[in-house]
Amino acid sequence: MLELHRGLNLMRRKRMFNPIRMPYSSDKVINFCITVLVFFGLIMITSASMGIAVGDNPYLIKTVIKQIIFSIGGYIAMVFMAKQFKFHILKRDVMLLIIVTGILLLVPLAFDAVSGAKAWIRLPFPGIEVTIQPSEFAKISIICIIAAYMGDLTSYFDRPTDIVKVPITASLFYVFLVIVLQGDFGSGAVMFAIAAICFLIPKHPQIKKYQVILFGFILLGIVSVLFVLSPVGEGLVELLPLQRFQKNRILSSINPFVDRYDTGYQLINGLISFASGGFWGVGFGNSVRKYTNFPAANTDFILAIVVEELGFFGFLIIFGCYFFIIIRLFKYAFLIKSEKGQIVLVGTAMYILIHFVLNVGGVTGLIPLTGVPLLMISAGGSSTMSMMMAIGLSQAVISQYNTGLLK
Repeated sequence: MLELHRGLNLMRRKRMFNPIRMPYSSDKVINFCITVLVFFGLIMITSASMGIAVGDNPYLIKTVIKQIIFSIGGYIAMVFMAKQFKFHILKRDVMLLIIVTGILLLVPLAFDAVSGAKAWIRLPFPGIEVTIQPSEFAKISIICIIAAYMGDLTSYFDRPTDIVKVPITASLFYVFLVIVLQGDFGSGAVMFAIAAICFLIPKHPQIKKYQVILFGFILLGIVSVLFVLSPVGEGLVELLPLQRFQKNRILSSINPFVDRYDTGYQLINGLISFASGGFWGVGFGNSVRKYTNFPAANTDFILAIVVEELGFFGFLIIFGCYFFIIIRLFKYAFLIKSEKGQIVLVGTAMYILIHFVLNVGGVTGLIPLTGVPLLMISAGGSSTMSMMMAIGLSQAVISQYNTGLLK
C-alpha cells in the first residue's frame, strides 16, 4: 500500500508540472540549446548592462528583471505553442492573424521614434519602461501565413496567381509598413528574406515559374549588396533611397574611422572589444569597453562584450547552440513530407540564421549595422519571446511528426 501511495503521489506531481513542460516527443537537443541560450543571455545582459548602469543602479535591476520576466513569458508561450499549435486551426484563423498583425504594425506609428524608427509600442507600466516591437512577431506571422496558404496544395487553379496573391500581398504589406512607415530597415529586410525563402519551399507546379523569378531576384539582391559594399560601389550609397542615418551606417561599415566620434563610434568600440578578448577573454565582468559610453552594449553590440569577457570561447557557445538548433530544424524539414511543416521548420531556421548573420556581420564591420538583435542574447523582450514562440511552433511540428500525427 505504501508503494502504491508513493506511486500515486509521483503521478500527481508529474501532472502538476506537465503544463509547463515541453512535449515529451519534442526535440531534446533544441530544448537544451534554448535553455543554454536563455541563461547565457541573462548572465551576459547583466554583465553588459553594468557599464550603462554606472550612476544609475535601478537601470541594471530593471533591465535584468524585465529580461527574466520576458524569458519566463517566452517559455510559457513556447510550451503553449508546442502543445496547442495545429495546422487545421491555423487554416481556420489565418485571416484573423493577417488582420491582427497588420493592426499591430500600425500602432507604433502613434509613438515617438527611437533611433530613427517608429517600431515600438510603449506600455504604461509605473516605474518601469516596457516596450513591444510588433515587427518581431510579424516574422512568425509571415511564416504561418505562407504555410497556411501555400503548403500541401494538390488541386490546380484556374489562375495561378490565386495561390500566391494573399500571402504575397500580406508579406509585402508588412514589409512596406516596417521599412517605409516605421523606418526599421533591419526588421523589414529580415521579414522579406524569411518570406522569400518560405515561398521557395512549396512544390506546386503552377507556382514554379514565380519561384524561379524570385530566386533570380534573391541572387540579384545579394550581388547588388556586395557591389555597394565594395570600394567600387561606395559612391552609390548617396544615391540610395535611404534616410541619412541609414546611409551613414553603410559608410561606417566600409570605413568606421571616417566618422569615429559619431556613426563609427560604437563599431570601433566593438572592434576593440573583439581584439581584446583573445580565446578565453579578460574574464566575466571585466570588460573595459562597456564603461566607455557604449549605449548598445547590452543590445545590438552584446556580442562584442561576450567576446571581450569570455573570448572566442564565449562566441563558440552561442554559435554552437545556434548551429545545433538550425541543423535539427533542417533535419526534420527533410524528414517531414508535409510542406506546411517544412515551411514552419525552414522559416524558423532562417529566422535564427538571418538574425545571426546580420548581427555578427554588423558588429564586426563586415556588413552595415541593421539594428537586428542577437536572438536570446541581446536584451529585448520582443525578440526573446518571438524567438521562443517560433521554436514552440517548430517543436509542435516535430512532436506531431514523432508521434505519427504528421507525415
